[in-house]
Amino acid sequence: MVDRKSKSAADADCFSCFRWLSSKPLGTYARADRSPDTSPQSWGLPPDIDEVPSKERPRVGSWASPVPSFAAPWGTWQMPEPKLQVLPQALDIQLSISETPGHYVSKAVATAQPHRLQEIGWRQAGARYSPQPGFMLEQILASPGRLPPHESRSDRAVADVEKALADLPKYASTNERIAKCPRRLLTERGLAGQQLRRGILKGSTIAFITTGYEGKRFIYEKACELGVRSVLVDSADSWSRQLVDEGIAVKFLAIDMSQSSDRLLDFLIEAIRNLEKDPKIGKVDAVATFAELSVPLTARLAEALGVPGPAPESTDQARDKFLTRQALARNGLPTPPVYEILSEQDIDPAIRTVGFPAVLKPVSGAASVGVKKVENEAELWSAYSARHHELGSMVISSGAIIKDDGQQGAAVGASAVIGARFVLESYLDGEEVDVDVVMSDGEWQYAAVSDNGPTLEPYFNETWAVSPSLLPREKQLALRELAVSSVKALGFQDGIFHVELKYTSQHGAQLIEVNARMGGGPVYSTNLKTWGVDLVEETLFCAAGIPSRPVATRKPVECIANADVNALRSGRLVDLSFMKPLLQREGVVSHNCHVREGEEVVGPQDGLPTWLVEVVVSRPTPREALDFLMKLEAEIQALVKLA
Repeated sequence: MVDRKSKSAADADCFSCFRWLSSKPLGTYARADRSPDTSPQSWGLPPDIDEVPSKERPRVGSWASPVPSFAAPWGTWQMPEPKLQVLPQALDIQLSISETPGHYVSKAVATAQPHRLQEIGWRQAGARYSPQPGFMLEQILASPGRLPPHESRSDRAVADVEKALADLPKYASTNERIAKCPRRLLTERGLAGQQLRRGILKGSTIAFITTGYEGKRFIYEKACELGVRSVLVDSADSWSRQLVDEGIAVKFLAIDMSQSSDRLLDFLIEAIRNLEKDPKIGKVDAVATFAELSVPLTARLAEALGVPGPAPESTDQARDKFLTRQALARNGLPTPPVYEILSEQDIDPAIRTVGFPAVLKPVSGAASVGVKKVENEAELWSAYSARHHELGSMVISSGAIIKDDGQQGAAVGASAVIGARFVLESYLDGEEVDVDVVMSDGEWQYAAVSDNGPTLEPYFNETWAVSPSLLPREKQLALRELAVSSVKALGFQDGIFHVELKYTSQHGAQLIEVNARMGGGPVYSTNLKTWGVDLVEETLFCAAGIPSRPVATRKPVECIANADVNALRSGRLVDLSFMKPLLQREGVVSHNCHVREGEEVVGPQDGLPTWLVEVVVSRPTPREALDFLMKLEAEIQALVKLA
C-alpha cells in the first residue's frame, strides 16, 4: 500500500528542483492567465446566449446544437479554432542553474522512479538526478519552445483544397473526381471542405425523378447554379419541361405516369442508360428525387444503374408506416401500439390492441391525406368507410399529392397509388416537432429541431412552425436522438430526412414518421435562413456519393416562423382581400397564395381543410417570430370572405 503522505512529500521534493529556475518570459506563445478557462464564453459563445437548460426561463430558445459538437461543452454549434495570444516578438528561453543543496531529486524518489526520470531528461550524477538543459527540459517548461510556429488548420485546409481542385480531372465522372481527392479533405467540416465538395459536384449529370409542383422550381435553379447538368423525368405535361428551354436543365425525359410501377422502372432503366449514347448528355452520375412518392422508385433505379443511393428496403420501410413501427420495435426504440388493417375483419382486433383515442392512417400515405383521429368505435367505422371518398378527391401530379381541380391532365388518382392498407395506432398527445437530418457515412452530420403548432384535428392539417425550437433543451436533445436513431433503425447510411415526432406527456419522445427526402414547403428556406445550411446542396452531395458535412452557423442567423393558413369554414371564396396584411409588411419574408378567387374551400367540419396561403416571417428571436406570425394569421382570418 502506498503511503499518501509520503508520496505527497516525495512529489513535492521531486518538483522542488524547479525553484532554482530563473528565466525571462518563456516561449513564443503565452497567456495572461495560465489557468484553463472552461466557461461557455471560452468556446466563443456570446454572453447573451444561454445554452444551459433553465427551469426559470422555460421556452426561451436554449436550442440544441444542429451539428455534432465534438469535444466542445454546452452543446456548442461548431468547434472554434483555438485562440492563442501571440506576443509581439519571440522571446528566448534562458535558464540559470545553481548548484545549491536541495535542488535535485532525492534518493528515495530516484530509486522509486529511475526510468521515468531518465525519460524526461534527468541524468544521474553520483547519488542524485538533475535535469539537463536542452530539448527535453525546454519541452517540459515551455512547449513548443523554439519549434517554428505552425500553419493554422484552416490555412492548411485552404491550401490543400486549392491544390486538390487544381488536380481534379476535367472530363472525368463524379466517381473518378472523388477518387482523386484525399478522404480527409472530402470530409473537412468548414468552408474549404464545402468548396471542394462543390468543385467535385460541378459538371455532374443528375436525373431527377418526378419534379414536384411548380413551387419546387428553386431546387433545379440551385442545381444549375452549382453546375449540375439536370435531366428532368416527369409526365409529358409537366411544368418543368420549360426548364430545358430556359437553360436550367439539359434534358427532359417524358414518362407515362399511368403505367404500373414495375413497367415504369424498366422504362427508366433503359431510357437513362441510353442517355450515355447522347453526346450532349453522356452517362448519368446520380439519380435523385424531392417527391415523397418517388423515393422507392428512385432507390431501385439507383441500384439498377449502379450509382449511389439508399437501400430499397430502407425506403420501403420508411414509406410503410407499419414496417416503420416494426423496425423501431426491433431496435428497442419507443413506439405506440399499432395494428394493420387490411379489411373490415381487422377492425375489432385493432380496437382491442390499440384502444382509444387512436389515429387511422394509410400505410403509405403522404401530406396527411386519409389521416383522421377517432375517439370511439363508431368514429373508427365511419372514418374507415369514408376513406375512399377522401382519397378519391386527390390526385398524384409530378410525384405530389394535390386536390383534384380538373386541371391536372393525365394525373393519377391518389387511391390507385396509396392503396387500401391502413394502420390504427394510439393517439400521441404533446408538442410536435420536425427534425431535419443530414446523414453521411452512417452518422448524423446535421439535425435541426423546429417546433410545429397543434395540427388542425381530426385531420392533422399543419398550422405553423418556428425555428429554432422553443422547447426546453433537454426535450430537444431527446427528440433529436430519437430522430437519428429512427433513421438508423430503418437502415439508412446517407441522405436527407424530414423526421416528424412528438414529445408526449406520458411516454416522452415518440416518432410519427420518417420522410426519406428533404421536407417540403418552407423547410428549405427555414434551414438556410436559420442555420445557413442548404438542404438542396446536401441532397445533391449525397446523391452523387460525395460526403456531406454541412457548414452550420454557431448561433441562429435569423429566427423563422411560417404558417399554412387553413380555411376555418367551407364555402366559395369571394375574393383574395385576405392577402392585404402581407403586402409590403416588414418582417414578412415570403407569402404564397394557394387558392383562387371563386374557388370552393373546405373547413375542418367537412373534411381535410383547404390551405389558403403560406406565410414566412422573420424576427430576432423565435418567440417574437411566432407572436408576429400569430398576429398576421388573425388579421388574415378576419378578412376571409365566403359566400
